[in-house]
Amino acid sequence: MANPNIVNVTTINGNTGVLAVTTSATAIVSNGAGSNKVFKLNALYVSNNDASLTYKVTVDLFRSATAYPVAVSMAIPSGASLDIINKALYLLEGDSLRLTADTNSKLVAVASWEEIS
Repeated sequence: MANPNIVNVTTINGNTGVLAVTTSATAIVSNGAGSNKVFKLNALYVSNNDASLTYKVTVDLFRSATAYPVAVSMAIPSGASLDIINKALYLLEGDSLRLTADTNSKLVAVASWEEIS
């Protein structure tokens, strides 16, 4: 697993991803093995689009077939958004940031990151 030196970068590409969060752990951002890149995750927001109920989200960093919790069963009230990551988090080669909801079709996530190589 390479970890590029981010002092001597040649390219930084900005990205935004969206995800309808389900009850199955699903990646919103994945840095492929062998990419020779590091991803700098800048923000992750999760919104509840239900009119009356609170739902929960779990976020994990998936590395080497192991899920490392970032946020566990975070409650998001009806019509609200939660700022899950507001400081930089780096994804190395082979890492993914995954989300899981306690119900389908009620939570939506938006992530912003930079691909650095």
